[in-house]
Amino acid sequence: MKIGVIYPQTELQGDPEAVRRIGVAAEDLGYDHLLAYDHVLGATHDRAPKLTGPYTDKHPFHDPFVMFAYLAGITKRIEFVTGILILPQRQTVLVARQAADLDLLSHERFRLGVGIGWNYVEYDSLGQDFHSRGKRVGEQITLLRRLWSEPLVDFEGAFDRIDRAALNPRPLRTIPIWFGGFKDVALRRAAALGDGFIFIEGAGDAFELTSRLQQYLKDAGRSGSGFGLQCNLQKAKSPQAVIEAASRWRDIGGTHVSVVTMGQNFTTIDQHIDHMKMVADAIRKAGL
Repeated sequence: MKIGVIYPQTELQGDPEAVRRIGVAAEDLGYDHLLAYDHVLGATHDRAPKLTGPYTDKHPFHDPFVMFAYLAGITKRIEFVTGILILPQRQTVLVARQAADLDLLSHERFRLGVGIGWNYVEYDSLGQDFHSRGKRVGEQITLLRRLWSEPLVDFEGAFDRIDRAALNPRPLRTIPIWFGGFKDVALRRAAALGDGFIFIEGAGDAFELTSRLQQYLKDAGRSGSGFGLQCNLQKAKSPQAVIEAASRWRDIGGTHVSVVTMGQNFTTIDQHIDHMKMVADAIRKAGL
């Protein structure tokens, strides 16, 4: 099982030094991947319809493509994961270009996690339709894979049109696309289109959702072999809790987990790194 860490960007005031130090520390401590969340804009919640997500204009976010491109130049091994990129609020072709370059420049160390998000203010600000986001994301996945693999693409869908054009250079592989979310529609979409799924234990029962996803894979005519199952260990605060949750996840067929340092009243970069080190030491001693 692969064990990574989530970049704690909402707690570090957008400090660029934190990006460098935590990214390098994650690799040096032996973690397999570094995951970053995505929000282009934060918005106040005092509006109608009311926003109900966990973040406001007070929470800082780095663009994951830019942050990972920087870290790719100062690391050698660690994988970079968007967990998740809000795909339907972005131009499909631009995402294809950014993802291709990140994968090329990092020597195939990028995994694209996608979802549809909850912040309609972001969609409006980026000129995209919030209400059609579920329908659009499926078409986007098909188009991304074609752009990454075909020398010339002619595509006409409900949301995108490409008239005999191509990415150049293309990535050397088809970049893995994983989904995230909490509802049945996200699980079914992943079963039909995805290479894996990113769950959040603590924002839903990841273990129960995994059982449903496995049934949806069967319904879609897929065996599940090679389909990745990642759990972000939101509730596991102590090293021992991480070990227990990761062991349970491995035992049900989980392939990846991510350690969370947020939500523990850490106020400095060093505190986040110290916790990463304690967890990494406990993981090694437990043989995970």
